[in-house]
Amino acid sequence: MSRRDELLALAAATKGFMPTDEGRALYDIGRAQVRGGTWLEVGAWCGKSAVFLGAAAQERDCVLFSLDHHHGSLENQRGWEHFDEELVDPVDGRLNTLPHWQRTVAAARLEDVVMGLVGPSVVVAQHFDQPLDLLFIDGGHASEVAWADYRAWTPKVTTGGSLLIHDVFADPADGGRPPYEIYLAALASGEFRERAHHGSLRWLQRG
Repeated sequence: MSRRDELLALAAATKGFMPTDEGRALYDIGRAQVRGGTWLEVGAWCGKSAVFLGAAAQERDCVLFSLDHHHGSLENQRGWEHFDEELVDPVDGRLNTLPHWQRTVAAARLEDVVMGLVGPSVVVAQHFDQPLDLLFIDGGHASEVAWADYRAWTPKVTTGGSLLIHDVFADPADGGRPPYEIYLAALASGEFRERAHHGSLRWLQRG
């Protein structure tokens, strides 16, 4: 099995919510980026998208910063649809996906490519000055959270850089509105144009 196939298989088997076909599209978009770039994903969970993107980053000599507070969104908490007992920390009773993310990235042998950032998205953004050649927004889908991620991170995308947004659904029956709303806002800003889409994944480019 090739290194590429190994990583894509590992990503597909990793716990998470991204459909495999959209993950492979994420990988393909990554492979289309310029070499030596700086990438960042907002929303890491157990490392599924980090491996899809990290596989491409390794091929393109890029670095991916993978950002999450690792305690889950509202819909991941106990009593909600996407709660997973396996992810609860037995010490404090909270969800904690960080150990799972670390094991995933280690198993993928991507620790020199995928760098973990742990903390609130907006706080980290205030202290992150590196321009981004690729930004992938896939954090919390509550309106306040999604808009905060969009406003904090999109100004850092370089001219010619890529903005990727996941879980974009035009039909409210298919999914929540905030990812779709920030996607529309990016287009309406006149700063981004759409390059392609695959399922609920949208690829926009600045400039």
